[in-house]
Amino acid sequence: MNLMESLRTHRLLAIVRGNDPGAALRTVLTLAEEGVGAIEVSLTTHDALGVITRARAALGPDALVGAGTVRTADDAARAVDAGASYLVTPALVDGLLSADIPEVPVLMGALTPSEVELALARGARAVKLFPASLGGPRYLGALRDPFPDVPFVPVGGVDAAAARDYLARGAIAVGVGSPLIGDAADGGDLGELRTRAAAFRAEITRGAP
Repeated sequence: MNLMESLRTHRLLAIVRGNDPGAALRTVLTLAEEGVGAIEVSLTTHDALGVITRARAALGPDALVGAGTVRTADDAARAVDAGASYLVTPALVDGLLSADIPEVPVLMGALTPSEVELALARGARAVKLFPASLGGPRYLGALRDPFPDVPFVPVGGVDAAAARDYLARGAIAVGVGSPLIGDAADGGDLGELRTRAAAFRAEITRGAP
């Protein structure tokens, strides 16, 4: 299953961010065990590139472990070298064109209609609507009027209730950080992470159109 198939099927992109690389790796592996199909490791995580490399080695070459918070073309190059299977940016990134890395899909951050157009022009496979909490699900619904075929992934302030609303408004998936991860990537309880992951997936499945 490729990234877009996973997003459309599982409707969830988990975002791992923390200060403990060992805990971050255990968090990625636990999420994969719980059936989360796409997992992003933010480059703000300590030794994020090492976490991505070790996670891909542990989970296999088909694992959808990507790099998030990619802010420069150099970030993108280093993440691809580390084995990231996709890239996620918080905004438009100068010098980053999907055509330059056709084997690695890019979810490019955008908020306004003009930014959405620029992200598409740069070859983004999907648009990360960020920070989605500024406009909420109604804003996504308004964006989909002029952009009905654009795959949007809202990120920022998305809990289970908001996830259901975004999916009902036409998002192909939602990106979720702390409401799902909690403190697991900083050494928190992995059993609690498993409980949250199962509950989140169940809520998304119930709420998805």
